[in-house]
Amino acid sequence: MSNFLKQAQDLFPYTQAMRRDFHMHPELGFNEIRTGGIVAKELESLGLEVTKGIGKTGVVGFLEGAKPGPTILLRFDMDALPITEDTGAEYSSTNNGVMHACGHDGHTAIGLTVAKILNEYKDNLAGNIKFCFQPSEEGTNGEEVGGALMMIRDGVMESPKVEKTLSLHLWNDKPLGWIHVAEGPVFAGAELFIVKLTGKGGHGAAPETTIDPVVCAAHIVTALQTIVSRNVPALKPAVISVTSIHSGTAFNVIPQTAELNGTIRTFDPEIRTLVLQRFDEVVRSIAQAMNCEVEIIIKQVTAPVINEGNVSASVLETAQGIFPKDSIESNQYLTMGAEDMGYMQEKADGCYFMIGSANAEKNLNYNHHHPKFDFDESALVNGVALMASAAADLLKK
Repeated sequence: MSNFLKQAQDLFPYTQAMRRDFHMHPELGFNEIRTGGIVAKELESLGLEVTKGIGKTGVVGFLEGAKPGPTILLRFDMDALPITEDTGAEYSSTNNGVMHACGHDGHTAIGLTVAKILNEYKDNLAGNIKFCFQPSEEGTNGEEVGGALMMIRDGVMESPKVEKTLSLHLWNDKPLGWIHVAEGPVFAGAELFIVKLTGKGGHGAAPETTIDPVVCAAHIVTALQTIVSRNVPALKPAVISVTSIHSGTAFNVIPQTAELNGTIRTFDPEIRTLVLQRFDEVVRSIAQAMNCEVEIIIKQVTAPVINEGNVSASVLETAQGIFPKDSIESNQYLTMGAEDMGYMQEKADGCYFMIGSANAEKNLNYNHHHPKFDFDESALVNGVALMASAAADLLKK
């Protein structure tokens, strides 16, 4: 069993400096030019084989162990969010309207530090490691697909073929010191939907001469809420959220069209199929009843993240050798948030683990994607130690 906690502590100044630099210079998905450039330079300085432009702005560093063995992939996301920062931190974003509000700056810094540690340990590695620095985890950002799927299309899981994956997330819903490693689902799969309604516009004072898409949209929004409550078993998680409605231009004009947008979240493939079927039936039947034409667009954003049993058991054993056992949660912990690492874990068995990062005493406990989001940087040490140790142990097995 490997334990790189001491090395992670010794390298904390490096990890913190890298994290703060990334935080000050955030970049949106598929625009991580500066971030990717620094990542590539740091990996090249270690003597790793570095490939740029995988998934447009992704970077992959390849470490070949001294002994033959399988190839594992360690994934770290790099992108920021279109949010104006309000933390007041000395390392606040210098890119107006863009900030690291989810911890990806920390993930990237963790990845670089893990690369340093495992590069020094390579003579003991029976196999290879791909350090995968992924763009655009937060969405497609104008592209056809998001970062994970784009990297897969560019061959990140091949040559050599990836057999196992590891990934992590700094998690501000839980306090510093908390670690979660478990088999089974972690993040939900996500769909986005667009419903386009076309009616017949006219004067607001004469609605009987129109076909009102606004009223139709209102009925659809209400009816969609019954799918989860009346079709999905109570012990099976699912979410349908209408997050925007666009229609109309004036107070006295019934518009011609209306558009609804939103998201669907599920874990179970059978529940996903059920929800999508009922969504289609509900929307089309209401549109027909209201005499509106309807177009439904549903696009999968990501598959659910499902941790494989053997890989998760290995990571759990590693964690128990590093951290106090009462700080480690090994029961199922679900979040309806989505993570496109699910696509990579469909290709190779993996474990996605969580590192508690909140500190209420320091006011570092705002939720992810909040303008005041920040985390206790001590969590970086825990992330480095567990990722490096788990990777080394996984290759031993």
